[in-house]
Amino acid sequence: MLMDMILSRENLIEALKRVEKNKGSHGIDGMSVKSLRRHLYENWDTLCDSLRKGTYQPNPVRRVEIPKPNGGVRLLGIPTVTDRFTQQAIAQVLTPIFDPSFSEHSYGFRQNRRGHDAVRNAREGYRWVIDIDLEKFFDKVNHDKLMGILASRIQDRLVLKLIRKYLQAGIMINGVVYDAEEGTPQGGPLSPLLSNILLDKVDKELERRGHKFVRYADDCNIYMKSKKAGERVMNSITCFIEQKLKLKVNREKSAVDRPWKRKFLGFSFTVNKKPRFE
Repeated sequence: MLMDMILSRENLIEALKRVEKNKGSHGIDGMSVKSLRRHLYENWDTLCDSLRKGTYQPNPVRRVEIPKPNGGVRLLGIPTVTDRFTQQAIAQVLTPIFDPSFSEHSYGFRQNRRGHDAVRNAREGYRWVIDIDLEKFFDKVNHDKLMGILASRIQDRLVLKLIRKYLQAGIMINGVVYDAEEGTPQGGPLSPLLSNILLDKVDKELERRGHKFVRYADDCNIYMKSKKAGERVMNSITCFIEQKLKLKVNREKSAVDRPWKRKFLGFSFTVNKKPRFE
C-alpha cells in the first residue's frame, strides 16, 4: 500500500528535513517551520491515525500575492507547515512512480533539470515558435481530470482521497475561507508534481505528433519550420489542451512568432540559425 510507504519512518524523516531546509512562511494556523518538529513529536499518534483511517482534513491555504517582475502578481497558496510536511511525504513516494515516464523535453520541477537546460535545448535551428501561455494554470486545473490520471496509476484509495482533499482544501483570504472547485495552488510541495502529471499529457501528444518542443511547468514552446505550420499546430494543440485537459489557453499572450521576438523563461534568442540566447 502506498500509504504505508508514505508513513514509513525513513520517508517521514526525509520529508521533515526537506520542509525544515526549505523554511518558508507560516500557514493559516501561524505555526512556524521551527515549531514543526516538536508539534509532530507531541501529536504524531493522532496525525498518523487520521491519515491511516482517511479522516485527516487538510487546512485551507493562506493566499499570498507575489509581485511579478513584468507587472501583475503571482498568487501563492501557503499550506500550514503540517500540511507541507504531509504533502512532501506524498510527493517523495509519487515522484519515483511518475517522473521516469515524463518527457525528456519537460524541465520544470524535476531533479537535476533547470530552466537553463530547457533554454539550452530550445529551437535547434527552427525559425518559428509557438509560444503557448496557459491562463492562470495553477488556479484552473480541473480536479476530476487530474484525479482520473492519478487513479490510472495509483490503486491506494486512501492516497487518492487525501490528494483530492488537498485539492479541495480551500483558500483563506482576509479571514474568509473560499471553496476550491478547481486549481492546485502554487506554494505546496505537491503542486509542482501534480502539474507535471497533468501537463505530461500535452508532452505525450506533442511527441506523438513528432514536434520539437520544450516545456518548463506551464511555459511551453513548440518549434516549427514555417509560420503556416505553426498556425495550424497552434489551433490543433489549443483544442487538445482545452477539450481534453479542460485548461484555458490565453490567446492574447500566446502567439506564432520568430523565436528572437519572444522570451522563454526570461531569455530571448538571437537570429542565428544556430540559436544563442541572452
